[in-house]
This record gives sequence, C-alpha cells and structure tokens, in this order.
Amino acid sequence: MLIVERIPTEKECCDLMREYHMLPNIIAHSKQVMNVALKIIDNLAEGCKIHRALVIAGALLHDITKTRSLETGERHDSTGAELLRTLGLPSVAYIVEQHVFFTDFNADGPLEEREIVYYADKCVMHDEIVSIHTRVDDLIARYGTTEERREMIQKNKALIMAIEAKINRHLRIDIHQVVGV
Repeated sequence: MLIVERIPTEKECCDLMREYHMLPNIIAHSKQVMNVALKIIDNLAEGCKIHRALVIAGALLHDITKTRSLETGERHDSTGAELLRTLGLPSVAYIVEQHVFFTDFNADGPLEEREIVYYADKCVMHDEIVSIHTRVDDLIARYGTTEERREMIQKNKALIMAIEAKINRHLRIDIHQVVGV
C-alpha cells in the first residue's frame, strides 16, 4: 500500500512560522526564497517533474528554528528537520536538513526539490535576490569566523555553482534571467 505524505499548505506553513516565533526578517527571507523557487519551477522545461507544494513548504520552513538558534547556537538545519519530522513532515524535513550542508549531489540525476530550495536560499541575502558571488561573500563575512569555516564556504560555492548548472539545464530560459540577477 502506497502511503502519501501530507504536505502543508502555504497557509499552514505561515501558521507554523508564527507558532515557532520566527523573526519578521527571517520570515521575509523565507518568503523570498519561496518566490525564487517558484520562478524556477514556473520556467522548467516540459517533462521536468517537481512537486510544487513540497518546494513551497521547504522554502517557507527551511529556517523554522533559525530564530531559536540565534540564542542557543544550535544548527538550525538539524533542529528544523527534527522538529518537522516530529510534526509528521519527513519530506519537508529532508529539504530543511539539506539547505545548509547538501549531501549526495548527483549532477546527472533528475532535478530534485531540495536542489531548488537549496539554490533559491543561496540567491537570497536577507530578503533581497542577489548573485551567488554576492551571497557567498556575505556568508563569509557573517559566518566565516575561522579559516576552516571560510574554506568550507568557498568549497561550498563550487557545489552551489554545480547545482545552478543542473537547474539551468532543466529550464526553458537562462537561470539568471529567471532569478533576476
């Protein structure tokens, strides 16, 4: 028997954002990530199968525990995924878990929802759509507190660019036109 997971609606995601006390600036960021992700989905080539509602939920909830993490220092990708799993949302949790440290990238595989959310998150600095280069520079300035962290962010830039290239192969028009940078 096939069990289909329920994906929260946009309204339900917004309710969760309020329930878990996301700061207004983090909510604005998450909504802009959703907007970028939807621009990508709306420009996918014929035959590319992406679960739109899952992308919306993943984008809106990717920083669900970020506000809390500002006080606790916890890894918001891990605690956000854990929270969403307890709420019965394992597919959304997987996207949230992958939005900081992306694993098992397959450049030649089918396009995945987690790739779209991951990439969209990297195109949004605060609530502004920016280039990957601008975003990576910002990540280094804000989180590159050690040489090891700066190197990790720079290494991650290569992955972001590979995901960008993969998404671009699945679009009808160039990704920079789609995103607007």
